[in-house]
Amino acid sequence: MKGFLPYGRHWVNDEDIQAVVNVLHSDWLTTGPMVEAFEKAVAEFVGAKYGVAVSSGTAALHAAMYAAGVSQGDEVLLPPMTFVATANAVVFQRGLPVFVDINPDTLLVDSANLQDKITAKTKAVIAVDYAGQPCDYDKLRDITNNNNLVLIADACHALGAKYKDKKVGTLADLTVFSFHPVKHITTGEGGMVVTDNPTFAERMRRFRNHGIATDHRQRAELGTWYYEMIDIGYNYRLSDFQCALGVSQLCKLSAWIDRRREIAKCYDEAFGEELTIKPVSVSENAFHVYHLYVIQLDLNRLNGNRATIFSALRREGIGVNVHYIPVHMHPYYREHFKTGVGLCRVAETAYERILSLPIFPAMTNENVTKVITSVKRVLETYRA
Repeated sequence: MKGFLPYGRHWVNDEDIQAVVNVLHSDWLTTGPMVEAFEKAVAEFVGAKYGVAVSSGTAALHAAMYAAGVSQGDEVLLPPMTFVATANAVVFQRGLPVFVDINPDTLLVDSANLQDKITAKTKAVIAVDYAGQPCDYDKLRDITNNNNLVLIADACHALGAKYKDKKVGTLADLTVFSFHPVKHITTGEGGMVVTDNPTFAERMRRFRNHGIATDHRQRAELGTWYYEMIDIGYNYRLSDFQCALGVSQLCKLSAWIDRRREIAKCYDEAFGEELTIKPVSVSENAFHVYHLYVIQLDLNRLNGNRATIFSALRREGIGVNVHYIPVHMHPYYREHFKTGVGLCRVAETAYERILSLPIFPAMTNENVTKVITSVKRVLETYRA
């Protein structure tokens, strides 16, 4: 991997390709047996009873909102330090996203601030396991249980993570995963919701299939043409060949997580004494799986802003990125929900300082060294 290093990259080998080819030669390209096999494999890996595979992480978030019963006028609490899909899924169901500020060290949702935002209209809480670190689920569970709220984990960054030795996938009422190419495993595009609630699972299976109670394979097995549409739904199905890729990728996940954590440890050690940056803090209760490795710049010690450092590192061939522009700062939310500067000050301040460094399992030790050397060189150049 010479030259430019992206912040993340998929890893597909011949075994993965053959798994896809096998399905392409089969009788089922969609709604077939590989969908169920993938759902079962992921559910077993995380320790949940049910998995519902869908076409993207966004579709998974939308399905979770539907399963939770979010509808017009319902408020859903969530942090702004996330991809826009987290909030958009609430809007898809005509709910109202209510943005809750974050902890300045971990960049995870601030539980105390969340408690203050609960009203009689609050229906659910979305906890975002930012960068691959689980939230404080004990506190979140206390809050949601005491207020009769549905707890949803946006764990699109956190497949394989743990909180107090409990796997992400068992900590919330509904847990959402993404299989986009930069995530821990990929199906090209794809997502899944896991849950222990059979009613939620059944609702989401209908939701991904136009609101129809049975799919084509189920009707084929029953020898019938008859179907009923019970509620409005979408075509959010994930194909069998994508699921075959997912099953193959899942076999490598534990080793890939180990490699991500090795790279993160190298970064921690290299930047531990660097006064101009600070890696995002990791809770002692968290097993972090590092979808992202995020640093925060100390702009008081640098002659330049984040944009300056970003551009300098890109010129070095280091594909740094920014995750994320706080959702409430986007033009759509400013216009339609009257959000803006000052709503979540911690998130807004963090946004001005954060950079994501390259981290993915296929990185070599030489790649890691290049990142460390380049970051140190750029920081030294702009040191105040």
